[in-house]
Amino acid sequence: MIKTLTNQTIALAGLTLAVHLVQRIAKTGSAESEEMETALSGILKINADSVIDIYGGLDRLKTGLKRLDSQLGGSGGMDPELARYAASLIFLENKLQKRRDMQDKIRNGVERAATQAVHFGILHENVIANLADVYQETISQLQPRVMVMGEPVHLGNPANAHKIRALLLAGIRSAVLWRQCGGARWKLLFYRGKLQQETRRLLRSL
Repeated sequence: MIKTLTNQTIALAGLTLAVHLVQRIAKTGSAESEEMETALSGILKINADSVIDIYGGLDRLKTGLKRLDSQLGGSGGMDPELARYAASLIFLENKLQKRRDMQDKIRNGVERAATQAVHFGILHENVIANLADVYQETISQLQPRVMVMGEPVHLGNPANAHKIRALLLAGIRSAVLWRQCGGARWKLLFYRGKLQQETRRLLRSL
């Protein structure tokens, strides 16, 4: 059964990891390679056996779970900017559901990137540029667009811009997964305590 609190929490942790990495690149110009790989591989694994398989294992989502715990009221404190990015992607994913043409375009672009990744590896600049193009030609056309804040020197770097767009696409993938697992925007308000309990339970299991 896919519609469980555990799967919803895992999907939210994936979304949180993606937007956390967007922030890191926008502000510092870099991000952990393994975390980038976790976020981006989630886009390419279309037919996984389970929700956690999409991210390559629970241990790879540790940063996402920690950041999610903070967002839900943990000791780290909520980051309004990260919350805004996540909420924007959940909102845009909802709009995407009404655009079959866009969904087809994303699927075709992701399949091309997956073929490339087999030969070059998921973090190869061509694969990331391809995923960035998919985002720009689809999600970026929806309103309101996600406005990423950061240092101009990092945002103006083409390689960083590609990584940010690819990660936003990864965030959309996690938002799709969150909905498929029974997630809804109202649950972020009324199930906050339950989501945090589950987040902490998953963190303790690592």
